[in-house]
Amino acid sequence: MIKIIVSTNRPDSLSHTIALFYQKILLEKGSPSEILNLKDLPHDFVFSALYQNNGKNAAFNLFHEKVKTGEKFVFIVPEYNGSFPGILKSFIDGMTYPNAFRNKKCALVGLSSGIGGGGIALSHLTDIFHYLGMHVLALKPKLAKIEENLSDNLLTNRLYMELLHSQAEMLIEF
Repeated sequence: MIKIIVSTNRPDSLSHTIALFYQKILLEKGSPSEILNLKDLPHDFVFSALYQNNGKNAAFNLFHEKVKTGEKFVFIVPEYNGSFPGILKSFIDGMTYPNAFRNKKCALVGLSSGIGGGGIALSHLTDIFHYLGMHVLALKPKLAKIEENLSDNLLTNRLYMELLHSQAEMLIEF
């Protein structure tokens, strides 16, 4: 089962909207998926689940187990301050090094309010995943000006839809 990670803890995020859309695409292609939303992480996990506290936070351990047992991932990554959200980096830091991500596969989708579509964020995240031994799919859709391309929680940009469908197919075959 593919794990779709909403890479922000912002409530009612557009990243979650895109994750739901991606989940529908995967289902249409016969591939079940599960959404892991970082807004559901324990609020204190940075202090209660990392480093010397690894394994001591039961709620974080549920997330950790889903990552450890997952084989393929989709990260929906909003651009925050020219990179990806800090909550995502903290989440990654809480995983067992390097086994949680080593030899696993992922797809990245960037989104932004501006014209970059999260390209720099995806580059930063790709570097981290390569360091951890994760295989990153080459096609990385960058959904720029995301608010202008959504209407009633539906993507209205045909190119964006085609890119997500192509990426999903590639991930399933990856």
